[in-house]
Amino acid sequence: MNNVIIFGANGYLGRHLALHLKDNHVDFLPIGNSTHSADKYENYLQIDITNKKEVEQLNFDVETIYIFAGLTGTTVGFDQYQEFILANEIGLLNILNHHKNCKSKARIVFPSTRLVYKGQKDVFLSEDAEKEALTIYAQTKLACESYLKMYQHNFGVAYTVFRICVPYGNRINESYSYGTLGFFLNNAREKKNITLYGDGMQKRTFTHVEDIIACITQSIELETTKNKIINIGSNDNLSLFEVAKLIAKKYGVSVDFIPFPEEALKIESGDTIFDDTLQKKLINYTYKNRLSDWILNI
Repeated sequence: MNNVIIFGANGYLGRHLALHLKDNHVDFLPIGNSTHSADKYENYLQIDITNKKEVEQLNFDVETIYIFAGLTGTTVGFDQYQEFILANEIGLLNILNHHKNCKSKARIVFPSTRLVYKGQKDVFLSEDAEKEALTIYAQTKLACESYLKMYQHNFGVAYTVFRICVPYGNRINESYSYGTLGFFLNNAREKKNITLYGDGMQKRTFTHVEDIIACITQSIELETTKNKIINIGSNDNLSLFEVAKLIAKKYGVSVDFIPFPEEALKIESGDTIFDDTLQKKLINYTYKNRLSDWILNI
């Protein structure tokens, strides 16, 4: 019997979670929207989480359900709002409703984002810091956090939300195309200068995917993390310029500064650096990776 279900098993976090569980001999059911498993898992299922009937076919008699499916993006969400609401909100609600109806005891694990926070200059943001959604994507994440709280309050559905700032790294292949680090690296490897909007002094918490997955999976073993929202921190709280300089030095390119496009400036959050005091109190996970070491060794 599978102990774990992974929705979004073909995505960045889902693939790394599946690899971690496989390495630790944990049985899991990988689920995705595409026809095939990216990592050739024989028990892979194709399920469209926006289709209520397809979700209701699943056996939720498991210990943990990871919901790593959904859409990410910034300005694209304004044109594709229906797709974002369907994939992120309706998809989660279909899963929660099936969980309720079949009286599952599984804990729901859900990843959220730095983009739910109102950025504050040089301030480490705790879980209860002021929120501000500047994009459709960020708003769907805030909505999903609220849905989880509602289903816990009304139906006893256990959950844990992990807010993730900027993930990096890859244990699966040599492609580092995900997000901010991927953009910097792709340019530098092609011997193109790295471009930054403004002065590049916006600060972020950069967390290696190995630390993200380990922190999440260790927390699931603890009762104290049930029905909590938890920031995942790291050893690195750096400005975009500091990170760009590290990569530029490695590949012998320069960093160029360009004015913020008006569209990008309107959704720029400013500093979003994470206060992980709660993580240290509840989980006490020690981050193993440093961004400077990772860049040096890639």
